[in-house]
Amino acid sequence: MGTSVTISTATDDDAEQILKLQYLCYQPEAELYDDYGIEPLTQTLGSLRAELADGCVMVARLGREVVGSVRGTVDADGTAKIGKLIVHPRLQRHGLGGRLLAAVERRLAEDRSAKRYRLFAGHRSEANLRLYRSHGYAPVGTEQLSQRLSLVTLEKEPAAVV
Repeated sequence: MGTSVTISTATDDDAEQILKLQYLCYQPEAELYDDYGIEPLTQTLGSLRAELADGCVMVARLGREVVGSVRGTVDADGTAKIGKLIVHPRLQRHGLGGRLLAAVERRLAEDRSAKRYRLFAGHRSEANLRLYRSHGYAPVGTEQLSQRLSLVTLEKEPAAVV
């Protein structure tokens, strides 16, 4: 391709590209659960901009194109909630999701004093669950949200500082 993928903090200028990529990336999830009303597909640009202002949002860029993103926040007890990890379909299965996950974990620990990481995945989202497990996340609970969807909660502690 000639250009390598870089990971950095998202800016407000990235909002439209992130939202379009999110819409593309969540289509298979919507199909898997037969639910096209999921929040990633209905999120507004204004609400995404609010997340950019308040949370930790990382993007992967190939040149000027946003090809991946992930978001995180840290609550009062130090639990970092990570979500909306997306990678453009043409770049999936090349380690970019893992790089984004590591980048947001690092940023949340350094800048927001995260004491543990938590994320969620649908019970049928095998590729996502496999990725999270391969990065040290372990299931800690399952909540049935509807007849079609159970949400698996996974957590991990930050790596010890050596």
